[in-house]
Amino acid sequence: MQPFKQLNGIAAPLDLVNVDTDMIIPKQYLKTIQRTGLGRALFDEMRHNEDGTEKPEFVLNQEPYRHASILVAGDNFGCGSSREHAPWALLDFGIRCVLAPSFADIFYNNCFKNGILPIRLPEETIRALMGKCDRGHNAQWSIDLERQVVVDPDGEEIAFEIDPFRKHCLLNGLDDIGLTLQKDDKIDAFEKSCQSDKPWLTPAAAE
Repeated sequence: MQPFKQLNGIAAPLDLVNVDTDMIIPKQYLKTIQRTGLGRALFDEMRHNEDGTEKPEFVLNQEPYRHASILVAGDNFGCGSSREHAPWALLDFGIRCVLAPSFADIFYNNCFKNGILPIRLPEETIRALMGKCDRGHNAQWSIDLERQVVVDPDGEEIAFEIDPFRKHCLLNGLDDIGLTLQKDDKIDAFEKSCQSDKPWLTPAAAE
């Protein structure tokens, strides 16, 4: 998983509440287990017509937001089914941080496991930040995870809270597999002791 330390980029406003995971990535795209290639299907029904052409009114089809790496969204983002394809699609599109007043719990947890930083901020703060998303290509935002601040285009710093363990995992690019591999030496030692103490459990004994 790619470490997340500091993100600089464009923020896109998605002024909708209760954006569920079927809106983020519709069910017909759930057949794949590949984490790549889903960015083109992100918000498919809102972004595209039935013939695949873009809907110009949707924010991610507009400049400069089609290059956004930050999404500023409404309350209860990521509700609905627990599909992990939702953060996969966001990440593949290029979104690495979502700001919202609240998130659905499963989606929130899945974000951390896939290198996306979900940030909870008060409703009034989110409303103010949405109003600052229309500054064009010059509106550069910064998300500093180490300092736990969002820096808006005016240079104002907004502090956010994050669980220390989740912060550690993001800073070091550790997903569940990465965390397990940190104990690789202990796992290897345990396997060797099992082969010595309980040889009947080894594959060779089974043969």
